[in-house]
Amino acid sequence: MASMTRPLLVAPSILSADLARLGEEVRAVERAGADWIHIDVMDGRFVPNLSFGPILLEAARRVTAKPLDVHLMIVEPERSLEDYARAGADHLTIHCEPRATTHLHRSLSSIRELGKRAGVALNPGTPLSLIEEVLHLCDEVLVMTVNPGFAGQRFLPEVVPKIAALRRLSEKRGLAFDIAVDGGITKETAGKAVAAGANALVAGSAIFKSRDYASAIAAIRDAAQG
Repeated sequence: MASMTRPLLVAPSILSADLARLGEEVRAVERAGADWIHIDVMDGRFVPNLSFGPILLEAARRVTAKPLDVHLMIVEPERSLEDYARAGADHLTIHCEPRATTHLHRSLSSIRELGKRAGVALNPGTPLSLIEEVLHLCDEVLVMTVNPGFAGQRFLPEVVPKIAALRRLSEKRGLAFDIAVDGGITKETAGKAVAAGANALVAGSAIFKSRDYASAIAAIRDAAQG
């Protein structure tokens, strides 16, 4: 099912990194073969946790030239898009659920006007119907395979058919957005996501909790492409 005309992208999530050594950790996964650096922004309202803001993003920007893939798990992202763009985000992904934003089309358009790659994310219980009218504005669709808010959760296999349906929809419409999958990605689950149609994998614990980041990233790539 996966369209491998695009290279497989691996995006380590710094939510699982040793934040006391942020710069070293970002440089380490860059050397280990990361394609993107994934940064989870949580506001304690849209998800039950607090994490990073623009200041941490600025710090990450100073130590890497890799694309910063910023996932905004926040209410009213439209109020802070410029702040995250200014802080160094390359990709800005917002949630489609009505509790996040009531003006999804406008917010995605705003991201593109800021010169950034626009992404939309869906929680496990969210149907594709919520994003069908805005797919033409998306450079990336992020399918959550855990309920967002905490690192280290297990991959939800019941979400795999949604990945496959999204890939079919993209091909039917001739759209070229990346399909990213986030949540419980390991060498055991990466193949399921890619076989369904994903071409970008966000992995946190599987990389940062390993002793060898390069081996961990390679194992995910090998499992996904094997």
